[in-house]
Amino acid sequence: MSSPDLKARTRSNYVYFLSYRTRWSDNDMYSHINNSIYYHLFDSVINTYLIERCGLSPPSSPLIGLVVSSFCQYFAPLSFPQVLDLGLKVNKLGKSSVTYEVGVFEEGKDTPAAVGGYTHVFVENKSRKSMDIGAEARQGLEKLAVSTHRALLNSKL
Repeated sequence: MSSPDLKARTRSNYVYFLSYRTRWSDNDMYSHINNSIYYHLFDSVINTYLIERCGLSPPSSPLIGLVVSSFCQYFAPLSFPQVLDLGLKVNKLGKSSVTYEVGVFEEGKDTPAAVGGYTHVFVENKSRKSMDIGAEARQGLEKLAVSTHRALLNSKL
């Protein structure tokens, strides 16, 4: 996906939101949030959703997601003490993998300061062998799927 497509995102493109209060330690020497912190944000919103809505518990679930690819595009600087809203959606849901997209918004703003995400491949916790996404996790992830979200919106019109 190209930069202009991602930059054109708005809050309405995302299904689930998590608020994040930036920390002093998130800033780098240039007085903005360091690029590496964005990946912590992605992990936070994705894993919060998986725990709360998909029945996964990372330390004890037989099924876990491993990151196999990731990306982030930056459009505007953010810094402490801003409060951020992290928007989450699923762009692709496969048999054993899922591709997430996260919009990072300054609280109260409709356009993202950054858009990124990653792909999880689900594996069995102990053996690390690829595994189909379980029914409960799939049901939760389907609620984030772009096509499912659009269908729900259209059915309410």
